[in-house]
Amino acid sequence: MNLRKFLFALSISLTIIHLSALAQRDSIALTSIIDKTSKYTGGHPTEKVFLHFDKPFYALGDTIWVKAYVTIDLHVPSALSKIVYIDFTDGQNILVAELKLQLINGTANSYLPLPASYFKPGNYHVRAYTRWMRNFDQAFFFNKTISIGSSESGQVIPRIAFKNAITDKISKINATVVYKDQDGKPYANKKVSWKVTNDDDNIGKGKGETDANGKLDISFSTDKSSALSSSVVVTDLEMDDKKIVSKTFPMQTDIPGVDLQFFPEGGYLINGVRSRVAFKALKPDGLGIDAKGTVTDNTGTVIADFSSEHLGMGVFALQPESGKTYKANFTFADGTQSSLDLPTARDEGINMSVNNNNRDTLSIKIAANDVFFQKNQNKTFYVIAQSNGVICYAAQTVLKSAVYAANVPKDKFPTGIVQLTVFSSKGSPLSERIAFIRHDDLLNLSLKSDRTTYLRRQKVTMSFSAKNKALPVEGNFSVAVVDEGLVPNDDDAEVTIMSHLLLSSDLRGYIEKPNYYFAHSDDKANADLDLLMLTQGFRRFNYVNYKNIITDKIPPLSFLPEQGIDITGTLRTNSGLPVSKGVIRMTIPDKNFSTQAYTDANGSFRFANIFLSDSSKVTLNARDNISGSNMVITVDGGVGPPATQFISPGGGIANIDSAIHAYLENNKRQLNTLNVPHQLQEVVIKAKPNERKQGHQDYSTLSGLPLEADHTVPGDRFKGCPVFAQCLAASAPGLTYDNGELYFARDFNSGNRKPIQIFVSGMEVDYNYLNSVNSEMVESVELFNTDGFSGINRGTNTKGVLEVNMKKAPVGEKISKDQLMDMLPKPYLVTITPGGYNATRLFYSPKYTNPATANIGVDFRSTIYWNPVVVTDNNGNATFEYYNADGTGTYKAIIQGIDKDGNIGWYVYRYKVQ
Repeated sequence: MNLRKFLFALSISLTIIHLSALAQRDSIALTSIIDKTSKYTGGHPTEKVFLHFDKPFYALGDTIWVKAYVTIDLHVPSALSKIVYIDFTDGQNILVAELKLQLINGTANSYLPLPASYFKPGNYHVRAYTRWMRNFDQAFFFNKTISIGSSESGQVIPRIAFKNAITDKISKINATVVYKDQDGKPYANKKVSWKVTNDDDNIGKGKGETDANGKLDISFSTDKSSALSSSVVVTDLEMDDKKIVSKTFPMQTDIPGVDLQFFPEGGYLINGVRSRVAFKALKPDGLGIDAKGTVTDNTGTVIADFSSEHLGMGVFALQPESGKTYKANFTFADGTQSSLDLPTARDEGINMSVNNNNRDTLSIKIAANDVFFQKNQNKTFYVIAQSNGVICYAAQTVLKSAVYAANVPKDKFPTGIVQLTVFSSKGSPLSERIAFIRHDDLLNLSLKSDRTTYLRRQKVTMSFSAKNKALPVEGNFSVAVVDEGLVPNDDDAEVTIMSHLLLSSDLRGYIEKPNYYFAHSDDKANADLDLLMLTQGFRRFNYVNYKNIITDKIPPLSFLPEQGIDITGTLRTNSGLPVSKGVIRMTIPDKNFSTQAYTDANGSFRFANIFLSDSSKVTLNARDNISGSNMVITVDGGVGPPATQFISPGGGIANIDSAIHAYLENNKRQLNTLNVPHQLQEVVIKAKPNERKQGHQDYSTLSGLPLEADHTVPGDRFKGCPVFAQCLAASAPGLTYDNGELYFARDFNSGNRKPIQIFVSGMEVDYNYLNSVNSEMVESVELFNTDGFSGINRGTNTKGVLEVNMKKAPVGEKISKDQLMDMLPKPYLVTITPGGYNATRLFYSPKYTNPATANIGVDFRSTIYWNPVVVTDNNGNATFEYYNADGTGTYKAIIQGIDKDGNIGWYVYRYKVQ
């Protein structure tokens, strides 16, 4: 539904109930809260990103195919931003790839090859965002885990299992790794070295030998418990030929046993007030576990019986009594038992409960205990309900009785999460509840093939229909067809456009099987969804937002929406004076494009909304000005990606090689059929380089540093970078910039804010010096988490060392002065690679139309068809066609998308191939 239409239709539903005659002097008017919130929402619209991938996991050598949908407010395709970013970080939170896509009508599509020379097997965190979204919490970016295996790791298939004891101070890590080949034969009596590391520290290391069953035990203790959650275990297995096979596993830091959490409805238990108490029981892997049990008081009397209803979540009723305590006694599905004290009830308070069972109305009940009622009788209270930061309902009442009830029509709210809060007249929150509003306004999508059963390589013609109720809609959709035998995936566990835009994007934390709540619409699913609302907790729009809005303390915006790629800078004389009305000529050779711009009074110039590919070079020339050869062009640095925060979106696979073994074996056969060159193993070969490059060992000032850097960034990562300092903060792993200093992001976020000491070719420098470094002359950047025995950090009160190694000047023949001048960079002429849009391309789908070639070779495709641009006509229809592969069994087609009014839909269709 369009936001403007929705707001005009509803306006603000303000109900004045038992309006008090006298307003309190220190109170804030309800209309003031509404007006200020509306003003805030108008200036801070909410953008969301959803990514549709062709499949949930991949192998090295594959290509990821992806479509991005960017919406604003009530899911209308966004016109606010024209660029979306997709980052891929590895298990150590190091950025390994980034896509920069141009948005057209809120959508974009691209691809990412996964060469074995660049990617390693493991779980990768994918995050997607616009620059505007960086003004808000990264937890509300699109976050997803993509698992990448290796089809050439069949000779060594490891499996790891953890049994840890995690505490705030000392953690005991115990892991068992079993190495077997593809036939199940163990790698017995093999030497293994291992280490545990995260993005800025080595936590533990050791050596061992596998036993007769190929098993290796890893055990160590550490006081760095907080760093474990983002760590990986790296093992190096020595083969008979002395080659080393390296394997990486994500660290599992879950506390053994079941994690129990209680969530009293409205926020608190209050003596004398009957409340519902929701609970969630989670296994160490973060997934729910069924449970049942009893609630007893401090005398041992059974007060309530309970059992979980969905994924470890359940609810029971309790009316606490003053002077009593309560305990829940659990028996879990695996036979284990546990008891846990319930939260202590408050002696006074007011509580809100919500009944969401009625199709048309939301029933709200507010109850105060006697102590609270006596203290607050005849005082004014507010009830405010908002969705996506927009207040959709507001009511004001005077507390004349201990219980107040109201029915609110659901048509006041859009589909999605609604947050209801009871406020005092001073604007303080007293009780809160979230609920999910489900209207019958999701798109009605359907796919139909021209047959129900096909032969291998047979042509498939699909008819697609999109309707809003019975009316056809023009929309933009994407479809992926996969061989389900090779790419199995639970529909309920899918991250779909519905589950993300309506649910996950407004809640913090991992949601197990998010699409279950949309793939099913019966009473059971609705009740389970209400349980999720009771237990999930954190919302996008919390009380801190309200407090800042009410007190007019809204944080300033740091990022403006991007409407395109801009190239900006300043033109000055060689004496430093700005040049007014100067001309800058811009040329993009690979686009055969040239234009010019003029500087303002400050010498600033701007080329707006330039279309560039990711590898395009741009030349800026000021020679056409009078005395142009004496002018200097300075190009403004770009905005790098946000510092990586550790956000676990869940869904990672601990033992990738074994979990998706069938898929990896099929991928191996496909690569062999296509004669694609590939590596036989993840092999670490230690050999001397042919040409020695500059490193920290070449400088006496850096003697005492560890022989090997913890992280090394090659110089080619900075090619085309206009301002080295800004590119460094974005490209080096685990760094963050603040007030003229570089810090390790993890230390900075935890409050340990000692800067990193910076060197350039062994010379101690400050951060500002890096602005003058020529990016093209950088050989490498070495990052050390500690200063070893050098004493650098002790002498400068810093933590860690960053060394920028510059390339050696080439030794060659003597040249003349004129030749030297020609080689020197000309300040009036600048060539940069600003980083444009990543390209898109058509998904290759073979056509078996020629009988002479229809049976040649073998077709092992797992993604049978990918089309990111399925556009329906004015009748809501579209068709597409493709050819099956050689795999038999069930093929699965997933289509999802959006129409121009923000209505969304998802649909799955299956057919047989024999």
